[in-house]
Amino acid sequence: MPDGLVDAFWEYERALMSDDVPALDRLFAPGPTTLRGDANGLLVGHDQISAFRSGRGGAPQRRIVQTHVQTVDDDHALVIAVTELERGGRGQQTQFWVRTSDGWRVTAAHVSVPAPAIDTRIWRVIGDPLVAPTGSGPLDGESVAVKDLYAVQGQRIGAGNPAWLADARVEPVHARALELLLEAGASVRGITRTDEFAYSLAGTNAHYGTPPNPKAPLRISGGSTSGSTSAVSLGHATIGLGTDTGGSIRVPASYQGLYGIRTTHGAASAYALLPLSRSFDAVGWVTRTPELLRQVAEALLPAGPRSAASELVSVPGLTAIASEEVALVVDRYAAEHGAMRESWDLSDLPDWLQAFQTLQAWEAWQERGAWVAPRLDELGADVRGRFEAASLIDDARAAAARRLVDEAGARIRELVGDRVLMLPSAASVAPLIGEGLDAVRTANMSLTCLAGLAGLPALSIPRSTRAGLPVGVCLVAGPGRDRDLLDLAIDLG
Repeated sequence: MPDGLVDAFWEYERALMSDDVPALDRLFAPGPTTLRGDANGLLVGHDQISAFRSGRGGAPQRRIVQTHVQTVDDDHALVIAVTELERGGRGQQTQFWVRTSDGWRVTAAHVSVPAPAIDTRIWRVIGDPLVAPTGSGPLDGESVAVKDLYAVQGQRIGAGNPAWLADARVEPVHARALELLLEAGASVRGITRTDEFAYSLAGTNAHYGTPPNPKAPLRISGGSTSGSTSAVSLGHATIGLGTDTGGSIRVPASYQGLYGIRTTHGAASAYALLPLSRSFDAVGWVTRTPELLRQVAEALLPAGPRSAASELVSVPGLTAIASEEVALVVDRYAAEHGAMRESWDLSDLPDWLQAFQTLQAWEAWQERGAWVAPRLDELGADVRGRFEAASLIDDARAAAARRLVDEAGARIRELVGDRVLMLPSAASVAPLIGEGLDAVRTANMSLTCLAGLAGLPALSIPRSTRAGLPVGVCLVAGPGRDRDLLDLAIDLG
């Protein structure tokens, strides 16, 4: 046994159990090549590891039940410890230690703990299945993760808030969209987490946590269809049923590398769906393939004529709203597929976004204000702030916003015409958990509000940056052309 190794190992263990971050930082080797991994992802470099430790609030309490040391030489050794968690179950910790001039230091570590029976960041209720199919059809064998805004017969709607869930009734029937999926052969895997009342694009629920993003570990999942998107990304379900008011399908699909569609406003039934803003709420879903995305549409959208392939157009002024790495991906994709570059007058876009957010907020207050007003302290800080601002919007201001929304919608429909607009689905890659999100939200909604203002279908196609992070390229077409977009997504590949 190399001298001093055992003492260093137990010093690390004591520091871990007491959450002594300075001591843990000292015992991990400095520099950009130090590694720490677990089921949530790999941290590369001492700075990333230190930031993670500082923000997690301590490790699960445990005791060491076995240790095994494999000595490489006097200055290098592998230590594997079997752990027993206070909450139950066993795990393992593997560390590679190196002797330095300052003593023994960990240069690489991997931690495993027992997986939870249910990841409550993703699921509120889950079954095997929770609801069986009621028919047979094109969705035979598919499973649905249902956003916690849709009525599921025999269950309550939780809307991402535990106080709302406690007050909610047991639903007597399924939401119509869910009913149609069951009739087409799909089963319900479970009910998934959402941002409170779907009033966010982040997925960082203050009560239940942030659903994981397996395509971009340690980054946010995107909301408000956060749980359903994570469930599909992780392979827990094949279809994520959600909603899109201001980007809540397109943003998480972009962040997690999935296909996602926001349907034409009113095209898919919103019966027994808890609303946020009826002027903009739209049914949507995410899948891992464009073919399944289209199959879901066969169940949820009315039949209608299809149009021939349309001219693709990109607008540099819109792409420039996104970060450089995202804009590069979108520009390259547009060029590869022969999209015409076109200059639009976007000088009114800030006013359009403000009108969108004002009307959305006013409608959200009409829907939820009576319940929310005496319970503001039971909301997460971000959603509380939005409802507080919404409570100050009077009818005259809302009416003015509605007039501008109508004007903007007409103008956007005119600009899109019978073509297909290509733009970023989200303005950046998924931010790291804990980063400020206000600026990201504004940039995202400057892009996503266009389809919402005009009631248009919008479909996100997954791509990736040079660094391998997910990015979405969004296709927007005229009203009712959802199926055209779905066919195009398959053709574009």
